[in-house]
Amino acid sequence: MLLDCGGKHAKPRARALLQGVRQAMRAKIHLENALKAVLAEKGWEWPEKAVIEPPKDKKFGDMSVNVAMMLAKQAKKAPRAIAEDIVAAMEGDLLIDSIEIAGPGFLNFTFAPSFWHETVGVIRDAGKAYGTSDLGAGTRVQVEYVSANPTGPLHIGHGRGAALGDSLVRIMEMAGYDVEAEYYINDAGRQMLILGGSIYYRAKQLSGQDVAEPEDFYKGEYIKDIAADFMKITPDLLSMDETEAVAACTAYGKDVILEGIKEDLAAFGVRHDIWFSEKSLVEEGRVDETFADLTASGMGYEADGAYWFKSTELGDDKDRVLRKSNGDTTYFASDIAYHDNKFKRGFDLVVDIWGADHHGYVPRMMAACEALGKKGGLHVILVNLVNLLRDGEPVAMSTRAGQFETLKDVVDEVGADASRFMFLSRKSDSKLDFDLELVKQKSMDNPVYYVQYAHARICSLNVKAAEAGTAAAAVSAESLMLLDTEYDLAMLKLLDQYPDFVEAAARSQAPHMISMYLQELASALHRYYSNCHVLSAEKEVASSRLMLLDCVAGVVASGLGLLGVSAPESM
Repeated sequence: MLLDCGGKHAKPRARALLQGVRQAMRAKIHLENALKAVLAEKGWEWPEKAVIEPPKDKKFGDMSVNVAMMLAKQAKKAPRAIAEDIVAAMEGDLLIDSIEIAGPGFLNFTFAPSFWHETVGVIRDAGKAYGTSDLGAGTRVQVEYVSANPTGPLHIGHGRGAALGDSLVRIMEMAGYDVEAEYYINDAGRQMLILGGSIYYRAKQLSGQDVAEPEDFYKGEYIKDIAADFMKITPDLLSMDETEAVAACTAYGKDVILEGIKEDLAAFGVRHDIWFSEKSLVEEGRVDETFADLTASGMGYEADGAYWFKSTELGDDKDRVLRKSNGDTTYFASDIAYHDNKFKRGFDLVVDIWGADHHGYVPRMMAACEALGKKGGLHVILVNLVNLLRDGEPVAMSTRAGQFETLKDVVDEVGADASRFMFLSRKSDSKLDFDLELVKQKSMDNPVYYVQYAHARICSLNVKAAEAGTAAAAVSAESLMLLDTEYDLAMLKLLDQYPDFVEAAARSQAPHMISMYLQELASALHRYYSNCHVLSAEKEVASSRLMLLDCVAGVVASGLGLLGVSAPESM
């Protein structure tokens, strides 16, 4: 069960499914085997409704079992009497420290410290591989994230999706999935034409022409800069045919902005393996290929000079047009073709990370994937808004109006570590308040500082220990026996859960679980430091505690790495 250290950082969390999963499994297997042996000796069969599980309250031990109550009818005895028989038969079990009978006949088991001591050896032997698993069994997964239109710099909202996607890729790879990260470049359609027209308008304005301001254009200063640079390398821009000039502005603007996006993501520590062009779908005939697939499956048809997706057969309120009567394809057509292409590349699971404003589009896209024969193959994660604050006051953001804090500005001001940790501190579909001043504070009120300081604190202890001629003990029965306080055991139990949190985060595609775990682990470490003398303890005890804290430091560093956050050795 997770350690509740109290204080402002120890908040109750509803995650009973995660509590004690890994040690529960080890303990459950041992208890089930031991209990079945006892029952067999007495001629009783294992009851179908017998349950072995961690109790809701840790004061009841590590495992609670209802087997005595389930045996009453079969054994023709009172549950408490059956429980007493079981306790007597299991008294010699060296892994069990105590067994208590509670209520009508519940059996509460507390495992011996030696049971939890095994965690140290497991972590030491695994090293950086601790927490890895074969949960994914090589399943091919594509995670697509950010995919912002290349019409302006990335803003802080894009940053949340970037941190989420990049962290999810790291977590799923650690859990044994074969993952590829992708950015979908929206380089076709109306937004790109607006970009080209905006640059062309600014170019005219910069040349001294008195031109009317377009109704719909990008107003940011970056557009002026792009226009000025493009005029330098294309001096005849304004003498070109307007359609040709706008097309040239569009192409140049897209390339410049996309390069800036790549640089910003690299500075943010975000990886993309593939940069996929929307424009290529049309140019390579992939949209027509998808239409042919839909027609063949009976899910696409021609009517009124247009091409339609028969989405009503999959629960939609109306069929959706994919190609208009004038020959133009819709955004939905490109999206279907893009996902068709993803599956044809051999991915077993496709994960899309979208802004929360796309929630109404999810069922339609799910239906399209089902029509392509990939029902259940798409999972969409929605990312809610980020409220950017400065000292509690909101900061206005609008790409079109040119009023926004770019991701680069935020990272330059507070750092990539603080930004990423804050983005991943809450479930993605929850709104997030991001106060620029708070995350710069070097105090325990700052969550990222709180966790990073746990790692730095242990590193500092190791330096001081070396100066005093003390080092972490080697794993042995003797050194492990000295980890005998309630704080040692609580820490061991928490460390033992790390692989389960990694698996749970991968399975539910929720990186914030790692952030939650790290905050609990940091809280446990700071409490341990306050209550357990380390360097001032007897040398053998100090060495054993350093051995335990080395495990803590390794797990903190591993967890921070999954979030894309550094684990500093000093702060």
